[in-house]
Amino acid sequence: MSSREDILKSIREHTQTRYEMPDLDSHELMTYPDKSEQFGIMLKQVGGEAVVLEEGADINKVIRDLYPDAQRIASDLPEIKIATFNPDDVAAAADLNGTDVAVIRGCLGVAENGAVWIEQNVKYRSLYFISENLVILLDKDKLVNNMAEAYLIVNTGKYGFGTFISGPSKTADIEQALVFGAHGARGVTVILE
Repeated sequence: MSSREDILKSIREHTQTRYEMPDLDSHELMTYPDKSEQFGIMLKQVGGEAVVLEEGADINKVIRDLYPDAQRIASDLPEIKIATFNPDDVAAAADLNGTDVAVIRGCLGVAENGAVWIEQNVKYRSLYFISENLVILLDKDKLVNNMAEAYLIVNTGKYGFGTFISGPSKTADIEQALVFGAHGARGVTVILE
């Protein structure tokens, strides 16, 4: 048994009280008349940017215009022709270091907080955190109002990992100095298709 499994086993053995998921039907949940607009507002508040892809627009040109100086662009999405490499072709996760932009697909977006659910669909999930900038392609029909609706849909995909990403990585020290990109991407752009 690995040390990870030992730790998880120990946690399970020492958990005294277990709690069931809350009854979401008993709460009045926020809904929004325009989920796209609310999502964009919330994403901007957390330091990200939402871009609505106009009909007929070239996704590759949009990304290049957003990040004109990017040298290393990672993506395994067939429609992303400006990618300079496929992240699944690297030998080790450390080889992703120095990625200027990673272009990935989000599964759903949450209007109430600007979060996007990402299911791991690349070999190394570190791509989502090691890239300087993250571009998330999201079908605007996959926006939900709130986290309660999101939890009914989320899945961890073939690799068994998923995460919500809401804007760039942020941290603040005791002196309240806010730093972007300390634990993940410095910039996050969600392109609503």
